[in-house]
Amino acid sequence: MNYYIFDVDGTLIDTEKMYMLPLLKTLRSNGYDVTYQDVEKVFGITASDALKILGVQEVTAVQKQWFGQIKNYLNEARVYDGIIETLAKLHADPNNRLAIATSKIESEFHRDVTRFGLDDYFDTFVFSNEIKHGKPAPDLILKGVEKLSADPQTTIYIGDTVYDLQAAHAAHVAFGLAGWRTAKTGALADSDYNFKRPTDILSVNLSTDFK
Repeated sequence: MNYYIFDVDGTLIDTEKMYMLPLLKTLRSNGYDVTYQDVEKVFGITASDALKILGVQEVTAVQKQWFGQIKNYLNEARVYDGIIETLAKLHADPNNRLAIATSKIESEFHRDVTRFGLDDYFDTFVFSNEIKHGKPAPDLILKGVEKLSADPQTTIYIGDTVYDLQAAHAAHVAFGLAGWRTAKTGALADSDYNFKRPTDILSVNLSTDFK
């Protein structure tokens, strides 16, 4: 592989609680009888899609309340161990080009990613406001392929959810599962690669042990 496109939430950064705790609080304050397990299931897709799946009627109003609470949970986010080392080595190889394709809008990206310095390792970025359809549609990844001028045959999208897997395969690129967060079970069994830790990505061209 020479083209590496990464998801952010649950892949580069553990932001689950940062997003899901304020969502849970917001939904309960609006009378929705939900558990953390309910909201956890929609982690990783666009906010509006997540709220619709959860049966929210006033999506715009609830999303505004939810996002207004996130600033109180920023300390819940952290970069996964091994991510910086992996990105630095991939970026240092002149044969590689790296992109981020995320369901975040650009302002959320700067709030969540720039503060950790991760954007320094990437050549380009794709945000949800640039495309028409969020994951599991392939739009984000196809835009990443376009921006990188990538060959889909040597492109891999790395993410942690079934939505990421479906989007990658719909875009006709390989999918690498962020196994440091999500186990390769059930709907994720079709993952092309199963990386147990971030540094495993560095060996993707050398071995098929991660299948």
